[in-house]
Amino acid sequence: MSDAQILDRGYRRFEGKRSGVVGAMRSVAWHTVRSILGLGRKGRHKVFPIIVLVVSFVPAVAFMALAVLIGDLMQGELRPEYWEMFGFSFVATIVFVALVAPEAIVRDRRDGMFSLYLSTPLSRPSYLFAKVLAVLSTMSLIVLGPPVLWLLGYTFQSQGPDGIVGWLSVMGRILLAGLAICTIYTAVSLGVSSLTDRRAFASIAVVFVMLGASISAGVLVNVADLSANWRILDPITGALEIAPRLFGDRGDEMRGVSTWLVLLGNAGWTALGSALLFGRYRKLAAI
Repeated sequence: MSDAQILDRGYRRFEGKRSGVVGAMRSVAWHTVRSILGLGRKGRHKVFPIIVLVVSFVPAVAFMALAVLIGDLMQGELRPEYWEMFGFSFVATIVFVALVAPEAIVRDRRDGMFSLYLSTPLSRPSYLFAKVLAVLSTMSLIVLGPPVLWLLGYTFQSQGPDGIVGWLSVMGRILLAGLAICTIYTAVSLGVSSLTDRRAFASIAVVFVMLGASISAGVLVNVADLSANWRILDPITGALEIAPRLFGDRGDEMRGVSTWLVLLGNAGWTALGSALLFGRYRKLAAI
């Protein structure tokens, strides 16, 4: 005869703090960041994100070392502009956009977690907002980290902007440029990744779209000899062009393109990626 006993029956009310939709979004965003960075997962999932982060900071660290060693020489033409630091780390950024960021959404659909999330207070828009926030915050480590480190390093060497107002102005433009770049790349990456539940396929599609559009824009301008305005079809160069425009300069490849066209091109890519992402999830079955 079994010794099992029923000690209590029925349901008990939850007595903890109810955080609602905001708490659910915060939880999804945090766990997505952990998933992207490989935290709490096996070691092989951490290697690639760590490599991307390290590679993105190498140029900034190298220039800071030169500033310490040869100080005065870095005040002339050898010293890169603040906005150029975005370009030095763009390879790591594109690798993150294509190979790491898709993990934020494809894994949930592959493992069936998307349906479980919708059984909570989360709706489709709030779920996607949490995912976008997670990718934006993680990508900002790669995009914003190097130029901010560069500015702080030069400030500690007494070679930074003059006065608190000048320093805040430079920092503000760095943050604005970095946020704009992250927004554009996040929209494109997640929009394209929403078409599949396989990370490999999503990465290939993101690379195809971004590099394909970039190469196509270059062919139209350099080979077909069309107007430089066609450069706005390039999501990679177009996003990076925001930084020099904020600092009153222009990049070499888009020097002949007006600022309003640069903004229009970036807004178009952001809108296209966002529409694809939200349109895809609006029709996606939850079961």
